Amino acid sequence: MNARIERVVTSGVFSLDGEDFDVDNNVWLVGDDTEVLVIDAAHDAKALLNAIGGRDVLAIVLTHGHNDHLNAAGELRDATQAPTHLHPADRMLWDVVYPGVAPDREIADGDIFTVAGTSLRVLTTPGHSPGSVCLYSEDLATVFTGDTLFHGGPGATGRSYSDHPTILASITGKLFALPGDTVVKTGHGDDTTVGAESANLA
Repeated sequence: MNARIERVVTSGVFSLDGEDFDVDNNVWLVGDDTEVLVIDAAHDAKALLNAIGGRDVLAIVLTHGHNDHLNAAGELRDATQAPTHLHPADRMLWDVVYPGVAPDREIADGDIFTVAGTSLRVLTTPGHSPGSVCLYSEDLATVFTGDTLFHGGPGATGRSYSDHPTILASITGKLFALPGDTVVKTGHGDDTTVGAESANLA
C-alpha cells in the first residue's frame, strides 16, 4: 500500500441562508505518484490542479453539498475528466452552485472507492446536511469527516437543512463505532481522533 494523504487549504466564501462567511477549507488528496482521489473541491481549482500535478484523478468525492466544498468541482471536473460524486439528498444544495447540471454520480452508504491499493468506504452521516457523508479508510486508520465532526465537536446545525439530533446520532452511531485511534481529517481546521472526540462529546 503506497497511498498517502495530502492536504490543500483553500480560501473563499461560504454562502447559505443569505449570509456570506470567509472560510478556509481542507481539500484532501488520497493516492500515490500516479493516481489520486479528491475529497471536496473547494474554492480554487488551480491550487488543486497544482497539487494533483500530472496524476490521474479517479474521482471527486463531495462530503456534502455546501458551496464551499464543491465550488471548484466543475472546473476541476472539466480539467481532469474525473466524475463528481454527491449524495442525492444534497442535490438542492448542489443546484444552487450548478443549476441545470447534475453531479456525475450518486453515492450511498457502503460504497467503496479504491485508489493506490487503498479502499475508502462511504458512511452516510446526515445532520450538518441531509446528504453528508464521511469516508473511512481502515488501511490508513483515517476518516474524512467533511463538516460532520471537528476537533472539538460536531459540525454546525443552525442553518437550513441541518439538524442537531440527527448529527449526534450519525456521530455516535457511525463515527464512534470506529477504532478510537482513527485519525479524523476534517473539512476545516485541525485533525483529531475518534477517541478524543468521543471523550469531548461525552
